[in-house]
Amino acid sequence: MNLIEIRGLCKNFPSFQLKNVDITLEEGFIMGFIGRNGAGKSTTLKTTLNLMNNDGGTVKLCGLDMPKDEIEIKNQVGYVFGGVDFYPESKIKNITDITKTFYKNWDDNRYNEFCQRFEIDQNKKFKQLSAGMKVKYSLAIAMSHNARLLILDEPTSGLDPAARDDLICMLQEFIEDGQHSVLFSTHITSDLEKCADYITYIKNGQILAAAEKEDFKKSYILVAGKKDQLTPELESKIIGLHKHQLGFEGMMYSKDVELAKGAGFEISDPLLEDIMIHIERR
Repeated sequence: MNLIEIRGLCKNFPSFQLKNVDITLEEGFIMGFIGRNGAGKSTTLKTTLNLMNNDGGTVKLCGLDMPKDEIEIKNQVGYVFGGVDFYPESKIKNITDITKTFYKNWDDNRYNEFCQRFEIDQNKKFKQLSAGMKVKYSLAIAMSHNARLLILDEPTSGLDPAARDDLICMLQEFIEDGQHSVLFSTHITSDLEKCADYITYIKNGQILAAAEKEDFKKSYILVAGKKDQLTPELESKIIGLHKHQLGFEGMMYSKDVELAKGAGFEISDPLLEDIMIHIERR
């Protein structure tokens, strides 16, 4: 079963348009959603959850139609957005007592387990939490009502490396029964190297690529060499070409590997970060 089915999603702003976005995610997988700042990641997620009206397209989450089944969808979806603040003067336990009334499947035991795991002091006021602890608290809320789907927008940006690794382990535990999924938007591509099954890349409001992570990475090669190895034809094939004093570096599609070998280029396999840097450089 697909837990996410987005078709032709559009949103128009005076200076930006989200254009016919399609995203599909089955049960049991983690999808990394990547692209530079302003590419449309947060707009996609907010319109998907009807936190922002769309200007076209359809959204189905957990087999239900948004916005017709919005209340039931939000009982089955946990979501965390960066920069969301609760009441700063309220204690954590009081915020939770109010929040949990909105979820019919809230699990106090699971919530308390997350608070222990994240070392959240529920007697603290929200404003007393560090940026990282605020993220951890948001995650504890999102994962305590038996959600089938998690939608996370930059959830690791305020976490230290150890906490990020713990979160990745939790996400892998979350999907291991094959009935849950995660849509994970982040700039920290090293986190996706560890946990993502699929990658969806958005640029200027349009989906540039959507594929299994390893297939996505294998569709590109990194190239480097001396500037005198370049010809106009070769330059036209290089994505994100960067010339420097010692030579050049860039990226090519894997289908052009024989061309790169014939030119004597140094060839290596890219990481997600490399792909993002070179795509955005062009």
